[in-house]
Formats: sequence, structure tokens, C-alpha cells
Amino acid sequence: MTNIKKKIFSLIVVTALNTTVVTKRTFSADVPLNIQLSNRQELVRGNGAELQSLDPHKIEGMPEWNVNRDIFEGLVIYNLQGDIQPGVAKSWENKDFRIWTFHLRKNIKWSNGDPITAQDFVYSWQRLADPKTASPYESYLQYARIVNIDDIINGKKNPDTLGIKALDECTLEISLAEPVSYLIKILAHPSLSPLPKKVVEKFGDRWTRPKNLVSNGAYTVKDWIINEQIILERNQKYWNNDKTVINKVVYLPISSEISDVNRYRSGNNDMTYNSLPIELFQKLKKKIPEEIHTSPYLCTYYYEINNQRKPFTDIRVRTALKLGLDRDLIINRVKAQGDLAAYSLTPPYTEGAKLNAPEWFGWSQERRNKEGRRLLAAAGFTKEKPLTFNLLYNTSDLHKKLAIAVASIWRKNLGINVQLENKEWKTFLDTRHQGNFDIARAGWCADYNEPTSFLNIMQSNSSNNSAHYKSRIFDELLTQALKIYSEDMRANFYQKAEQQLDEDSAIIPVYHYVSTRLVKPYVGGYTDNLLNNIYVKDLYIKCEN
Repeated sequence: MTNIKKKIFSLIVVTALNTTVVTKRTFSADVPLNIQLSNRQELVRGNGAELQSLDPHKIEGMPEWNVNRDIFEGLVIYNLQGDIQPGVAKSWENKDFRIWTFHLRKNIKWSNGDPITAQDFVYSWQRLADPKTASPYESYLQYARIVNIDDIINGKKNPDTLGIKALDECTLEISLAEPVSYLIKILAHPSLSPLPKKVVEKFGDRWTRPKNLVSNGAYTVKDWIINEQIILERNQKYWNNDKTVINKVVYLPISSEISDVNRYRSGNNDMTYNSLPIELFQKLKKKIPEEIHTSPYLCTYYYEINNQRKPFTDIRVRTALKLGLDRDLIINRVKAQGDLAAYSLTPPYTEGAKLNAPEWFGWSQERRNKEGRRLLAAAGFTKEKPLTFNLLYNTSDLHKKLAIAVASIWRKNLGINVQLENKEWKTFLDTRHQGNFDIARAGWCADYNEPTSFLNIMQSNSSNNSAHYKSRIFDELLTQALKIYSEDMRANFYQKAEQQLDEDSAIIPVYHYVSTRLVKPYVGGYTDNLLNNIYVKDLYIKCEN
């Protein structure tokens, strides 16, 4: 063992029947002094739904990102508090926020032992930008303003013209068309992880099957049984593997929050997904308050209007629906878990946001309802001819109960008829992108802590824009915001952009989330943060008393 390793791993370990006593901090999991670690370092997590894919360029939902954070790692990652820290890149610098240079760690390897180089990032980002990949996150590189990304997506230039190049095996240079002072926040997203070119090209669409998958994160995929579980095991080639504690992770695709909690209570699950059942929440607070973790979350629950489908092309109809939704009833009576009523897509506690509530938000619900009924009548919808549409939601106890409540509220407040439509997760996502819906349940959780992480998805050319909203004014406001270095001045443009969304009633904001989940007391290292990013490599299992 080298002197450096001796220094890092200078510890005294006493192994008993099922206990390891650590007398010095040695892990990235930040194990406190004198903690007793269980010899069984395995974690079972509820994960909300079956995954679309394990391919970082083929996914867009939280269940997928949860797994991807464990098996892939980009230039930078988040720490427990939600702050940026080095990942594959050990350091970086920039010139005028336009030319960014990243220096990769030495001797880093893929899980198959091959070296990871700067060229792996070049290949990955070019693949993400390539229209042939059809990634739901291809617009993410537009948010970063990478040179030539617009022309590549529009088919005017080849992906190899993207503003990213390997200066050598350990040095990566990124060129931006415009300065982006917060670029480093954007780069922590799993879609910007490197990919092993020879593996992807050898196996094609089958490259993410467990027997083929090569990754660079703290874990690799051991097995994937559809609709049952995904099993991860430690990646022995990961650059920081010596400081990882948990050896095995099991993800359970449980769409029912009640089933998730039941498994947890029966001891078959160490951590639930990030939402708890409406009907059980108060009981759980009384019975096991120390195991409930509730914290603000950079995430907005809203109803997505298909802006290109009649009669929702009529702003009067969209505005009536926005006004007629009783948010206080939903958050205080139906859900009752501490969520914040929303008037905007961007949560007001987002870093760099200074939002002003629109006038209607200060009205009584009675006044909102009256105005909503007036607008519907003006649009041709009356008691004799009520507005009728389908409300789409994905399989989930929570989303079903909220959809039932919302349909009832709209019926009472506006006299409209709502028919509920349920689809499983993958079909639900496809249906929204294809525009085959009237109104759909939606949620957007920040990819990074900055208002553009929300606002960008509503741009006319965004691949995330499943509301199919088009506004030249809105797009121009975000373009202008990019040109401003001052955070305070940018905040003014963000406020105007939110105001434009509200004036157009492009969506129906409902509430800004709190994250609510159950975590066993023996799971160490769990820390609440606004982005709700959890890396299993930061966790550990304590010996139960």
C-alpha cells in the first residue's frame, strides 16, 4: 500500500459478529467517528415506476435519474447538501464564461477496466445532440448554449461540429455560443455523463442490458427483472470505490405509494420513494415521526394543457381552468403534507428567482370561480353546453386521488365535465410528447438550482416542452436573460418570463412539492436537500441496536 493510501485508510477496524467500528473518517459516505457499521451493507429503495431505460440519453423521469446517478458519473456531481463538487473532473476553469476547460482525474476507468478519456465525453454529448438519438433531453445542450447545438438539432450541421473537444486524454474543452455563468450547475445532470463508445456501437439498443452495460459510476447493474427489481453492485473500478460503503442496491418499481409504505413497514424496504400516501401520512407522523423525512423540494406539480389542441387554443378556456382550481383545498385538505400553493412554474425559493405573485392569486376562490365561469361562457361553454375533456395521469395512488379531487373541484366551481384517463409511466410520457392528450398531470423537478431549469422546458424548441406551448415573447426573454451576468438583473427577466406564462395560462400550477419519504433509522448519511439528489455511495448501513 502506498503512503497516500496508508494516510487515507489509517483506521482501526474491530470486526465482531455483525459490527465494524470505525475510529476515523474514511469514507465519502462521511461515517461519523465510532459509528457501528453493519456487515450487511445493502440498501433496498422504492423507486416509483418501471424505468424507460438505463440509457442516459433515452430517459427523462425521476425513477430513471435515481438509478443513473448511481451507475454513471459526469464531470461534476452534487454533495449531500446539494452543492456542486468534482466528479470525473478534478478541476476546471473558464474564460469569460464562454470557454470552459475541465481536467479529468488520472487513471480513471470504466467498469470493464478500459480507461475513461475526454473523448468519451465528446462522443456522449455528440450522441445526445444527434437528432437520430431522439433524446427527450437533446435540448439540454441548448440550455448550456454549446456552440452549434441549434444547427445540429435542426439537421443543418453534423454532431461532430458540437462545441466540445478533447485537447488530450485528460483535458476537455467546451465552447459556448454565449456566456453562461451558471454552466457548472447544468453539467451535474446524468444526461451529460460519458459513454463507452465501443460498447454502445457494438451492442446498439442492447448496450444497456446488464450483461452488456459498462458504466463509470459507483455501481454497476447486476440484474434487471422488469417490473420486479434492478440490482446494483459496487463498481470495483470506480475511482472512489475505496471510500464507498454500501455494496448492493435494490431498486423496486413500486407505483403504488401504499404498497411502497407497506413493504417498508414489513421490513422489505429501507427507503420509500419521495411521496407518501395521502390517507396514511398523518398516521405515519404519529406512529414513526422519526422515520419521516419532509423537506422543501425544487419541484412543481401542475396540470399541463395541450396548447395546440382545441378548445385549449383559446386563452379564455385555459385561464378559466387555472382560476377554477382551488389550490388551498388540494394542499390543505386533500394532500395535507405541507406543500406550497403555486402560481408559477418556478418555485419562489429557487436560487436566483425573485417572483411576484399575479393579481388573481390574491383573489378569493369565489371571485376566481366567477371570472372562470364568465370566461368559459364567452368561449361558448355554458351549463347546457359544458366544457368536456380527458385528464391524463400516470399510474399512482397519489396522482389518481389528486385527479379525482381536481375533476370534482372543476365540476363544482366551473360546471365542466372531466373524464379521467390513466396510463402506465412509459406510455404516459410518450402520449404527452406526441400531443395525444387534452390535459395531463405533470411535474417538473429541477435539474439544477436556477430558474432556467424550469423556464427552459417551456421554450418553443425544447424537447421537454410536452405542453406544446409556443411564444416568441417568452423565448426572447430567456434569450435576453442569458446575456446578463448580474443575477439580480437576470431575475427581472425570469420574472417577466413567468409573467408571460401566466398571461398565456400556458399551464395550471398546483403546488410546489415537499419531498416526503420514509427512511429507516439504520440508514446513515441520508440528508435532505432541495434537489432531492441521493447518491447511494454517500450512504451506509448502521448496526441496529
